[in-house]
Amino acid sequence: MKKIIPALFITVPIICFGQKGNDSLSFGNITQTEIKMSACDFDKNAEAVVLFDVEEVKCVIYPASIYTDVDRHIRIKILNDKGLDQANIKITYFSYLKTEAISNIIAQTYNADAAGKLTAVKLDKKNIYDKEVNKRVSQRIFTFPEARKGSIIEYSYRISSSVEGGLRNWNFQKSIPVKFSRYTTNFPEEIEVNSEAKCVLPVLREYRKEGYNNVHTFTMRNVPALRDEPYISCEDDYLQRMESRVVAINIPGQRRINLTRSWRSIVRELMNDEDFGQQLTRNIPRTDSLEMALKKIDSPYQKMATIFRYVRNNMQWNGRSSIWALAGVKSAWKEKKGTTGEINLILINLLKDAGLNVRPILVSTRDNGAVNTYTAGYDQFDKVMAFVKINEQEYVLDATDKYASPDLIPWEVMFSQGLIIERPETFEWGWHDLWNEKKQFNNLIIINATITDKGIMDGSASVYCYEYARSKRLPDLKQGKEKYIEKYFTTANPGIKVDSVTFENENIDTMPLAQNIKFTQTLSSSGEYKYFNTNLFTGLEKNPFTADYRFSDIFFGANQTYTIVENFTIPDGYAFDELPKNIKMIMPDTSIVFSRIMGANEEQLAMRTTLQFKKPFYKAEDYGYFREFYKKLFDLLNEQIVIKKKH
Repeated sequence: MKKIIPALFITVPIICFGQKGNDSLSFGNITQTEIKMSACDFDKNAEAVVLFDVEEVKCVIYPASIYTDVDRHIRIKILNDKGLDQANIKITYFSYLKTEAISNIIAQTYNADAAGKLTAVKLDKKNIYDKEVNKRVSQRIFTFPEARKGSIIEYSYRISSSVEGGLRNWNFQKSIPVKFSRYTTNFPEEIEVNSEAKCVLPVLREYRKEGYNNVHTFTMRNVPALRDEPYISCEDDYLQRMESRVVAINIPGQRRINLTRSWRSIVRELMNDEDFGQQLTRNIPRTDSLEMALKKIDSPYQKMATIFRYVRNNMQWNGRSSIWALAGVKSAWKEKKGTTGEINLILINLLKDAGLNVRPILVSTRDNGAVNTYTAGYDQFDKVMAFVKINEQEYVLDATDKYASPDLIPWEVMFSQGLIIERPETFEWGWHDLWNEKKQFNNLIIINATITDKGIMDGSASVYCYEYARSKRLPDLKQGKEKYIEKYFTTANPGIKVDSVTFENENIDTMPLAQNIKFTQTLSSSGEYKYFNTNLFTGLEKNPFTADYRFSDIFFGANQTYTIVENFTIPDGYAFDELPKNIKMIMPDTSIVFSRIMGANEEQLAMRTTLQFKKPFYKAEDYGYFREFYKKLFDLLNEQIVIKKKH
């Protein structure tokens, strides 16, 4: 189980932040400026704006316990109907063993009539309810009454917690702009707190003594919303934020107690945890069908692949990501349903029972964000997977991934790090890079088309998606073929009529996903000239990098290869006008290579285009030359082929 510092939960009146010398932050003190606001002056596209968001983490030491009170106060202006989502509140807290307790929730909606008279509607506490996310985490949920366009919503609450639990990351930045954000730590001088700013925008830092307490305040103003950018790994990694933690307790005249946790202690704790390490020793019975399948196999790789596919095909994910087997692996195996933790710990049990060298590996998926390896804590991970070593080959398996082959590192953790879990005394635990440059996002496009003298292109295309290209597209295909065709073929290629699409190898994870397309297109024409574009069904129809500036790094997740082979036959009586030139273009750091080779006779054009990405990641500071390269790349991809009527 997790180690929990004893906490004393007491109830006191909620701190009114306005009492600290700023009446505009006192609860209910709505200003005329806030009432009249119809747009955010520094973020014109905002659907809502945080007027202020303030939090104070205050720590008190008693002879037998240490606890924190986290007091938070938020006011938001809803600017249009899209901003109404801000009125739905979920406060997440650790409910396991009553580690945290929420109290003093106050919430009100403010609306002004045509004359500017303000009315307040208070949240009825009967409309506040708890939802258990899992055995360890819960949410306190409520919705603001009578919220609408123009409303101001305001709420405050307290979380009483252990000294460790009270210090979470503070995000100055959100999905909507923030006018004022303030984070305060108020700790006795005996407790050492380390606060680190993960910011590029300016942060105002203030320090003062309050009795025997050290009070540190961090403030940021006019923080723009973090907008979604194409090929961003995880938005949370780029939020302007503070990361704080307790590092030690100093007992005057006695000793210094170091509270900095190590990964070694985390690993030891996990191996002894009833919801994790103890689940690795459960004797999970094989089914008859799995037993029969394994009896026919000698190859360790095939054993691994068979068990992996069996668990994947016979266990249903309940939609919850977790490293824990909260219901127990035996119960989940019996029910054929469970969390990611339960399903993958079942997989590890079965692989171990088959004599394979397997260990759990903790990972943080792309949506969850990058792990800070300098700060130990299992709360940074959202999944456990199986790490298998066969001879010198290493495999990472996630049985909740219905589409990847066993030899692919799961897409959502490719190009990241994982923590292998094993008893510390074995020295077989530790960080491991999850990267395989040979496994790529690989597409092959073959097009054959004939153009009639009426200017109609009649063609067929075969698109083969290998490895990560396959595993990325299959979830969309499983949602329905009509939507898939619209997303990848018709919307991406306007002006083309897709007559039919057939699919092959949908259920064979070692084969490419084949998509066979029949299509027609009416060509553009001007006088004796007709024009057509050869950039068809490639997935490269639209340049995603046209913005002048970029805030986040560019994250593709894997190396990429596009190979496009095309043949076009033109009608009798027409000839090719001047053709685009053969060309090879290379990124300054040689990480992207584009080449185009074409040849033509009187009636046929043959082209071969290749595009290779030799690294999966580009820094935001390199965006300038990256954007220029992409502009040239898409100019080349979209060059028109011109045919002219002969005289």
